[in-house]
Amino acid sequence: MSTFGVLRGPRQVLFGAGQRHALGRVSASLGARALVCTDARFGETPEFAELVGLIEAAGVHVTSFTEVLPDVPVHQVAQCAELAAASDPDVVIGMGGGSCLDLAKAVAVVHTHGGQASDYYGELRVPGPVLPVIALPTTAGTGSEVTPVAVLTDPERISKVGISSPFLIPHTAICDPELTLGCPPALTASAGADALAHVIEAFTAVRRPGTADLAGERVFVGKNELTDTFALLGLRLISASLHRAWSEPGDVAAREAMMLGATAGGFALGTAGTAAAHAIQYPVGVLTHTPHGVGVGTLLPYVMEFNRPARVTELGAVGRAMGLEPGGSEEDLADRAIDGVSDLLASVGIPATLADLGLPADQLRWTAEQSLGAERLVSNNPRRLDLDALERIVRAAHAGDRKALREAPSRRSVLDPAAPAASS
Repeated sequence: MSTFGVLRGPRQVLFGAGQRHALGRVSASLGARALVCTDARFGETPEFAELVGLIEAAGVHVTSFTEVLPDVPVHQVAQCAELAAASDPDVVIGMGGGSCLDLAKAVAVVHTHGGQASDYYGELRVPGPVLPVIALPTTAGTGSEVTPVAVLTDPERISKVGISSPFLIPHTAICDPELTLGCPPALTASAGADALAHVIEAFTAVRRPGTADLAGERVFVGKNELTDTFALLGLRLISASLHRAWSEPGDVAAREAMMLGATAGGFALGTAGTAAAHAIQYPVGVLTHTPHGVGVGTLLPYVMEFNRPARVTELGAVGRAMGLEPGGSEEDLADRAIDGVSDLLASVGIPATLADLGLPADQLRWTAEQSLGAERLVSNNPRRLDLDALERIVRAAHAGDRKALREAPSRRSVLDPAAPAASS
């Protein structure tokens, strides 16, 4: 038998319009004191006041941290952990975008196990279960409500860092698409591009031998039968709804489809993992100060082009999931899938090149060098990546020249993707 699947997720996911009203009941089931993490924008909204009211009405005392910054500077983990030490919460609740959810996860780790966030950077370094987390997203993008990862920004590190462990998966995800109706178009586009990258990179990731030890040795195990199911579900929903959610912000059906697609993408990436587009975005984001989703969206068609020789079949499946006509060869459909992704991203204002993002031309090699440091992402790519291969992608994405990535790769670089890095 060759079928192999791994899937991790919360104990429960509550999805649908109005599901936020379950927040009080769920919170009370986990204890009498809650620490809520959100950002200043959402913290001033009537929706936030309503949610806190639901928790308090259930008899749970609420302490709020409403200062979460984008990309979670690591000092905020320490700040919020001090608040947790003083209030002794039974549950941490993240409300907002991915940064708010990631802070809630990181604080749960530090409050439970002590030390500081840097003690847990990397994979599988959290020693055991943490304080339960409830994740309530207000954007449709990161999928952090169901993933085992918290991404932080550390001034001592050039690129973003992550804490990756199955213990970080929230206890409960409450996904109410009505909370995304206030997202402005630019945020809808950035979050949606991130969600699109999640499903495509998870679906085209490396496929590793399904040993009994694999899921215990890695957080990101690579593509498999279970994650593929969620990736394709997310792809169908996102590709059909992203432009409508961006152009018609009040379209409830589009918002619902986008949130469901993003959550499906979270299930896919949380076990399969992401790859080159995310690895390269980290240093690109540092240099250009552009949103994460915008960066991965810009890079995605170029990474798909680079990976095409190793993933023609998967890219054909991407095209079919996007509703492209199946005529022609599988190679033709793979090409049209890459074009379709590029066109969709352009239609919501995602820049076409890294030059458009403001990446300096004299920093291309440096960007590739820093990308190589994201080992868990680099090793998950379906074609092996070394410094020269990463630089090829960066240069092509900077120039807007996907054809530059069409040079015939070596047989080894395509057919043995899980082997140690070698020049492509």
